[in-house]
Amino acid sequence: MSNSDKQNQMANAIRFLSVDAVEKANSGHPGLPMGAADIATTLYTRFMSHDPQNTTWPDRDRFVLSAGHGSMLLYSLMYLTGYEDITLDEIKNFRQLGHRTAGHPEFGHAAGIETTTGPLGQGIANGVGMALAERILNAEFGDALVNHHTYVLVGDGCLMEGISQEAISLAGHLKLNRLIVLWDDNNISIDGPISLSDSTNQCARFEASGWNTLKVDGHDQDAIAKAIEFAKASDKPTMIACKTTIGFGSPHKAGTSKVHGSPLGAEEIAATRKALGWEYEPFVVPQDVLDAWRLAGLNSAKKRIEWEKRFAAADASVRAEFERRMRGDLPSAFDQAIIDYKKKLSEDKPKVATRKSSEMALEVINGVVPETIGGSADLTGSNNTLTSQTKPITPDNYHGRFVHYGIRELGMSAAMNGMALHGGVIPYSGTFLCFSDYARPAMRLSSLMGIRVAYVMTHDSIGLGEDGPTHQPVEHLAALRAIPNHFVFRPADAVETAECWQIALNSTKTPSTLALTRQNLPTVRTQHDDDNLCAYGAYELATASDDAKVTIFATGSEVEIALNARTQLEAKGIPTRVVSVPCFELFENQTAAYQKALIGNAPVRIAVEAAISMGWERFIGENGTFIGMKGFGASGPINDLYKHFGITAEAVVAAAEAKLG
Repeated sequence: MSNSDKQNQMANAIRFLSVDAVEKANSGHPGLPMGAADIATTLYTRFMSHDPQNTTWPDRDRFVLSAGHGSMLLYSLMYLTGYEDITLDEIKNFRQLGHRTAGHPEFGHAAGIETTTGPLGQGIANGVGMALAERILNAEFGDALVNHHTYVLVGDGCLMEGISQEAISLAGHLKLNRLIVLWDDNNISIDGPISLSDSTNQCARFEASGWNTLKVDGHDQDAIAKAIEFAKASDKPTMIACKTTIGFGSPHKAGTSKVHGSPLGAEEIAATRKALGWEYEPFVVPQDVLDAWRLAGLNSAKKRIEWEKRFAAADASVRAEFERRMRGDLPSAFDQAIIDYKKKLSEDKPKVATRKSSEMALEVINGVVPETIGGSADLTGSNNTLTSQTKPITPDNYHGRFVHYGIRELGMSAAMNGMALHGGVIPYSGTFLCFSDYARPAMRLSSLMGIRVAYVMTHDSIGLGEDGPTHQPVEHLAALRAIPNHFVFRPADAVETAECWQIALNSTKTPSTLALTRQNLPTVRTQHDDDNLCAYGAYELATASDDAKVTIFATGSEVEIALNARTQLEAKGIPTRVVSVPCFELFENQTAAYQKALIGNAPVRIAVEAAISMGWERFIGENGTFIGMKGFGASGPINDLYKHFGITAEAVVAAAEAKLG
């Protein structure tokens, strides 16, 4: 068998494992694996630095299947190259409950899957984040320890989604030349030909964004290899347009939407086997072809051995720091630094906005934790995410620690996911809470993957004032609290803000959102406690003078209102306690006994939050009183707005007295 014939048969192994798995599941997308098999074969047999036996090797190349519906392409590659998690039995149980071969690749389901993809376009933005993290770590640790590529396979759908423009414009601006995008250019989407909905010149679009572009026959493995060689030598990111036929080899369905998202059917599979000269039973890969694939996996692993020699030659302190960062461990001094800082805050009692409190906390954090990488979606002065340690990252200098993401909230958030997945850095960045709507798809994937990403969301309520209802979030806290495995923090003062940051950085499996005020708030935690009280999710901030008749629950800027209402009620002889609720999700993690005791037995329960009431039933029950928003906000000065919408201490007092009769 000639080398060319062998490579073709290796590609056919991908095609028929994919076809057979989709057929057995009676569900899936055979067209992409069939069409992109030559691209994948070229990449994995000639270029990819990876080790199927050591899947977390830090300097491996990253492969992102942005077109995640073609997941059988990745699963086939993993089985063929020798990843232990993807066995032939897993291939046979594609899309079945409890198996690693899910409908779209899911991070954490199997070693070797670098990110969860499926929502189109997010994978390419993850790739941008991975490529950025690689350059940041390369700037610090040098070529000997960090010098790898990120490869992303995209489809037409990925490039039509708006996030792709955010991602490629950022990558082009930052000259992320270790990023190589392979476009499965097959001109087909679910509805039919791409011409039904799009006539974009994609190469011109990438070129306009600062990329190299190349065009090749996506079924000519030598041509693909030459293009990748060129891309690896470039000083820009590169997009390779690989002209392919979707469902390649299928006599009657190739090149049509019929092969995109449906099984071929037994008759067409038989015809495809005949057309491509594949004479084997379903799920059978001939030994010589499987051996060639396994050898490719072994050859790739040699690069890992070479890297380990370089790593062993590095200075012991450098090795220790590199390993700590890649493990995701925080420096040992971190927690004590937060405790010391909290003590100072309780003594100084600053009256500042929690966005400023966040900046103050980050000044401490960034001085102790060198791997934090900040940023903002063109709102740096409003989000307060820049500190003295975080100089800008530029196309000419990756030694900085701050990314100017531009007005690209979704691209920013998905890039942060890629940075966190890459490892070695801890990303955080900011926008206005209202614009979490733009970021939400990536925030959801942060939670689904269980990764450490911190979202700084300022201007968290009508308290932002004059910008009005377009910028005043009312439903956004409830919407974010609805995402599973996501900590939504709304701190009441500088002390709580520091505690929330401490939790966010220690939470390696859960992303965090910090909802922060524009307006100044007093320090309400004036008694220092080494314990992180925000970690309880809710805690008693002010006790009642006797058995409580009223309990007021509040978050953020409304804790001050709750405390003022308590003062008035106590003056009227009504024992009242105040509970601060910085994080619903952490409260739900507490024991049933703690939750019951914290909610208490007061006959009147009131919640105060300058947002909609959804979710507050957990604290106040069906008969409790909610004081907050029932619709959109309005333009005007902050004090006028709070009075206009009835979110005042006087309103809380009146509600309590009405309930008490």
